[in-house]
Amino acid sequence: MSRFDQLLGTDFDDRPVADTDEVIYGGLDDSRHRARVPGLTEMMSDPAAPARERFLACLALTTWGEPAGYETLIRAAGSPAATPWYEVLVNRKFAVDSTFAQLAIAVGDSADLAEEKRTAGQREAAFRALVRIADTEYFEDQLGDLMPEAMVALVLPDLAETVERGVNFLVPQAHTHPAPHAHPHAHPHPDSDSDRKPPAFDLATQLVDLAGAAALVDGPLAAKLAMTVLEAEASPRALVHAVTVLHRSKAPDVRQLGEYMMSVGDDRVRNLVTDALRSS
Repeated sequence: MSRFDQLLGTDFDDRPVADTDEVIYGGLDDSRHRARVPGLTEMMSDPAAPARERFLACLALTTWGEPAGYETLIRAAGSPAATPWYEVLVNRKFAVDSTFAQLAIAVGDSADLAEEKRTAGQREAAFRALVRIADTEYFEDQLGDLMPEAMVALVLPDLAETVERGVNFLVPQAHTHPAPHAHPHAHPHPDSDSDRKPPAFDLATQLVDLAGAAALVDGPLAAKLAMTVLEAEASPRALVHAVTVLHRSKAPDVRQLGEYMMSVGDDRVRNLVTDALRSS
């Protein structure tokens, strides 16, 4: 039996499984997963191991709230395309990497074990690292909804900076100005502006989703972020996703956002906005 089969191809009762998810998610409720952490850590860091196996090892360790998983994810976010397993998973719709989308889900799923293992601080750092690359890497409409209110509050400055950076990329000639609530000690983006290429996915909608997350803790900021995106690219999909901001906050600024959305949206958007504002 191969090392991979022993670690992720066999359940905790030593029975073969066809799907590694059975082992990964089974570990959330089975403390016997701890015995596999050293082997998975070794496999994840082994340059001779297949990229897929290294990725799945990181996915398991992250899901289980392990420091090695979080730390490897954070390093990967520092230079996404250089990650050994980059594009091991590809989103079919946009033909772009989806490994970071899956790792984001793993960070979300690790909440309870992170508390148990006292790695909540590293989990926060992992979420922050993912938020900071959400203007360049695709998250399959996942990232904004994976963060609870308390986590959004912690990463809010990074979230705002990412949206601002992404909007300036949507409108390359736009005047760059500091993001609202920008953190004075924020780390630079892993890619310089001169190195960036237009993303192949729906960036506007992904940025709007981050604004929707911000609405959990700061309605006016969320409205400002969403408005900035929609003024650059008011696609039907981005407008529909922006309705989340209207549902999550009733601040006056949010109502103004809704009025703008009605002025530029189609009948579907207007109906959604009307329903959202009516409930305020």
